[in-house]
Amino acid sequence: MREVDRRSKHSRRTFLKGAAAAAPAAAIATSIPLGIEDAWAEGATTLAPATMKTLVKVARDIYPHDFLVDSYYITAVKPWDGKAAKDPAVKAMIEDGVKRLDQDAQDRHKLPYAQVAWESDRVTLLQGIEQTTFFKALRSDLVVSLYNQEAVWPKFGYEGSSAEHGGYIHRGFDDINWLPKA
Repeated sequence: MREVDRRSKHSRRTFLKGAAAAAPAAAIATSIPLGIEDAWAEGATTLAPATMKTLVKVARDIYPHDFLVDSYYITAVKPWDGKAAKDPAVKAMIEDGVKRLDQDAQDRHKLPYAQVAWESDRVTLLQGIEQTTFFKALRSDLVVSLYNQEAVWPKFGYEGSSAEHGGYIHRGFDDINWLPKA
């Protein structure tokens, strides 16, 4: 039988060392006006950074996957900035859609959409615009732009194309171990 040492491996001294190192890092991080997680939005050329952040929040609320980090949603939403640059109608559609979401959020929660804390509240706001062109265009584009990222595939258990490996029949198609053998 294996013996497990249940004594704590942490002491007051190691805690104080870690806290002393963390204090200057926290002071530096709070002095930067733009959050690191939002820096990607500053690279948008046509749409405002706040609009891009709202689009990412909308994307996460339309296709919620807790195990996916925001970088996948950012990658899925970034092309909308280029589409808005090429077509003024697309830019107007996006800006009007985000404006309406923000106004609905202000009316209900006194906050912009991206700052509404509860997902269920944001989903209720999205249900109010689900018949709009903005929502339909974003939802249909996200099906491709989010799920067609090769980096996302392993997270869902998809191994990618099997044609170059002889097809699925030779790559686990019939590996069913949960059915009883007949």
